[in-house]
Amino acid sequence: MVAKAEAIPLEVLYEDEDVIAINKPAGMTVHAGAGNVSGTLVNALLGRGLQLSKGGDPLRPGIVHRLDKETSGVILVAKNDAAHAKLGEAFHQRTVKKTYLAMVQGILKEKTGSIELAIGRDPIHRTRMATPRKSWRGAAIANPRAARTDWRILANVDNTTLVEVQLHTGRTHQIRVHFSALKHPVVGDTLYGAAAQLRVGKVALPKLERNFLHAAKLGFAQPRTGAWIEVRAPLPGELREVLAKLCVAANESQSRIDAALAGYL
Repeated sequence: MVAKAEAIPLEVLYEDEDVIAINKPAGMTVHAGAGNVSGTLVNALLGRGLQLSKGGDPLRPGIVHRLDKETSGVILVAKNDAAHAKLGEAFHQRTVKKTYLAMVQGILKEKTGSIELAIGRDPIHRTRMATPRKSWRGAAIANPRAARTDWRILANVDNTTLVEVQLHTGRTHQIRVHFSALKHPVVGDTLYGAAAQLRVGKVALPKLERNFLHAAKLGFAQPRTGAWIEVRAPLPGELREVLAKLCVAANESQSRIDAALAGYL
């Protein structure tokens, strides 16, 4: 089986002869896998008539890193094998700068912090990842891998915190797992313990049909020239709408939150 071309609209943030950066919407899977054979980012790129690197897997041509299905934002794709190899090494050496925006439940106690907890597959709930703490059934995760997430607070809105996140490693579900381990799950992320709906007092906000997690900025060395390139994806409309409704419910100044998010809107 090989990835198939599909005519699916995409927002291109940057493109040259070696790479293309896409603003991936929430709800789109990056490449085909179990239960996902169509509607993927790869299908959409091939539908644009692009030549992508082979990368050793016909289901994921060009893919050098991934975003979770319900995470939006910048994703970088290689057009040829040489670019794929260079970018793959850059991600491995952690020279790619990855910046995310997230809203988490609760109020973080410090203004900045670093989470260094290894991550592995949850032995009981196989769709989840976990930190190396025994599950309630006593089973420990296998083969945990080192992971580091740095964060700083941008603003608090009622009982939530907007954070800017620097990802130093790229483990599956890393940001989601790390903030869940702090007892501050990402808003909307019910898989890792978030409430189904935000509440302000007795007011329940509409259910967010995705996670409040967005890959806002990606910095990398162009694989052919070495020139530093920084690509940004503005916060998507559905997340801005959540913020607006939260501000109204909490009687909070929208302008204060917009100022805190300067450069990301």
